[in-house]
Amino acid sequence: GSNLGRIFNLEHRNVMLLVGCGAAGAVAGIFKAPIAGVVFVIEVLLLDLTMSSILPLLVTSVTATTIAYMLTGTNAMFAFSQVEGFTFDRIPHVILLGIACGFVSLYFTRSMKWIEGIFGKLTYWKKFLLGGVMLSVLIFFLPPLYGEGYITIETLLAGDDSYKTLMDDSFFYFLKSSWGIIVFALLIVLTKVFASSATNGAGGTGGIFAPTLFLGCVVGFLYSFSHNSIGFTGVLPQENFSLFGMAGVMAGVMHAPLTGTFLIAELTGGYDLFLPLMMVSISSYATIILFEKHNIYSTQLAKKGELITHHKDKAVLTFLHIESLLETNLEVVKPDMTLGEMVKVISKCKRNIFPVVNDDGVLVGIILLNDIRNIIFRPELYDRFKVSKLMTNAPAQIKTSMTMEEIMDLFEDTKAWNLPVTDNEGKYKGIMSQSSIFNAYRDVLVEHYSEE
Repeated sequence: GSNLGRIFNLEHRNVMLLVGCGAAGAVAGIFKAPIAGVVFVIEVLLLDLTMSSILPLLVTSVTATTIAYMLTGTNAMFAFSQVEGFTFDRIPHVILLGIACGFVSLYFTRSMKWIEGIFGKLTYWKKFLLGGVMLSVLIFFLPPLYGEGYITIETLLAGDDSYKTLMDDSFFYFLKSSWGIIVFALLIVLTKVFASSATNGAGGTGGIFAPTLFLGCVVGFLYSFSHNSIGFTGVLPQENFSLFGMAGVMAGVMHAPLTGTFLIAELTGGYDLFLPLMMVSISSYATIILFEKHNIYSTQLAKKGELITHHKDKAVLTFLHIESLLETNLEVVKPDMTLGEMVKVISKCKRNIFPVVNDDGVLVGIILLNDIRNIIFRPELYDRFKVSKLMTNAPAQIKTSMTMEEIMDLFEDTKAWNLPVTDNEGKYKGIMSQSSIFNAYRDVLVEHYSEE
């Protein structure tokens, strides 16, 4: 979508729509989930929900799903047969599973950022070697970590005693007791993030969708199997809770409860369990949002102040850049200049603010025309006063490293109309005014969000 937009030189809002259509089509086609494709774009890519955007998304999702049906059949991606219906006495367990999925999602998100950060500091061959060693060791001891994990998902969704085959060909084959299976599943939950991060960090394509589906399925199975093995009152259907876990971890990692709900329902055909799927997704999302404000995709953009959200004001600010808003043509004055020399500078300038800069280019103060208006028409004082005596400190300084949101907060706090801009060493770079920001804000609003 992005490449097509650039080839045809489309406007930014149309490029964003094409990107959204591409993502919706990919999700819908791969997983045969047209509704999840549309919801994913709205929740994760944060595309605005308007008639001009929803119709192309729907057409793309339906088209991709139809082609997938024609090529691979109409069966759901994962075979799931609901053996036991959902009963209301299991609602507390669904909510507890959702909270557990939220914490697992938090662990997965932060661990992946940390591990991939380590890989990012290494050279190409060191990444390759470290990733290869990590994956080799993990897969040797825990074979289910190999590949996307779809075989494991199908095994756990099959129900009955199929889960016992998880430990086949593994180092822990001889520990097929209930506690052995619990420990084995727990190790998979704890180490899956290392396998995924090693794949991505070493240059492979591990993705996010498949690992979260796999991890969620194991978490749901682990919760229900542990409950049943310990002997608590009531038996929880393990295949149902494996399904719930998939929705919970998906919703938590991506901060997308609707995507988690619809994707799992469409992946498995488990529409009869829609209510508990929604419960576990909401519980997971409500848990992780307390600790992580942004999903795994948008964290880095948020740190740079480049994240476009549904919040129109904040979204517009991400398109504004300090460099384009700076006024650099203002006359600067030196601290040792006399009032007479200052008056000559004023006569050449149309602005009422004058930055005071020393010989090293460091901002030491400002002079406002209103502050010296009563003496600039008295020639007898021209040699008596120097700029250093007349200047005042700026209400605040804008740093070039600040985000536009921080800059707007600075203007709001100081009630100033103009503020000087300096680098991290205090060297003067220019003046920024609210007028220039408002003009640029309006231009961006018209360019990117106008329906005309």
